[in-house]
Amino acid sequence: MERTSERELVVTRTIDGPPHIVFDAWTKPELLKRWWVPRSVPITLLSVEMDVRVGGTYRLVFQVDSTTTMAFFGRYLEVSPPSRLVWTNEEEGDAVVTTVTFDEDEGRTRLIVHDLYPSKEALDRAIASESIPGWTEMFDQLDELLFEPDAASAG
Repeated sequence: MERTSERELVVTRTIDGPPHIVFDAWTKPELLKRWWVPRSVPITLLSVEMDVRVGGTYRLVFQVDSTTTMAFFGRYLEVSPPSRLVWTNEEEGDAVVTTVTFDEDEGRTRLIVHDLYPSKEALDRAIASESIPGWTEMFDQLDELLFEPDAASAG
């Protein structure tokens, strides 16, 4: 994980699975639900709605506590299976643009997540919220999911 400029954060990880299966884990709601929230975080992913096409939208709804839910939502700007996804994160007003690339690496996938924030202050707030370190645990969970027998057949 590296802050590459005042507004950019890049997370890189090699995942134990080929790009087409890893791409599916990012674009199929039934798979995304199984790895997206770090287990150490006391929230539940209640629903996942995804229309994965250019101009399509997504919406993730989380149960934060017994009375509070929160939603993350945006739209897809680029969908190039199985190599690239670009979407907006619009819940904060000014959109963060996330680009994920899925590169073949000897049967594995070199995954690069690039977040472009609207301002230095927005990225500072994201880092201060401690949500960013969750990527490591989420990627561990993604690796675990890909070892499950039904993961490849779900795509």
